[in-house]
Amino acid sequence: MFGWHVQEIDGHSVPQIQDALTEVRSVSGMPSIIVANTVKGKGVSFMENNNEWHHNRLTEVNFKLAMEELGFGHGI
Repeated sequence: MFGWHVQEIDGHSVPQIQDALTEVRSVSGMPSIIVANTVKGKGVSFMENNNEWHHNRLTEVNFKLAMEELGFGHGI
């Protein structure tokens, strides 16, 4: 597209991110861009697709709840 090497990926997929970074290293002679489609707050029930969390601050309670929902709740 317009002389650019463009990759569009799921920005929540680690394998897709890794593959895109590997591919971009092999491209020469043109600029590259990786468009990573993401969802704000992905995986946290009270944050996902909630634009208020673009600028809100986490309380300690919200932080712990978010970490639990993401699977990192033990030991916090």
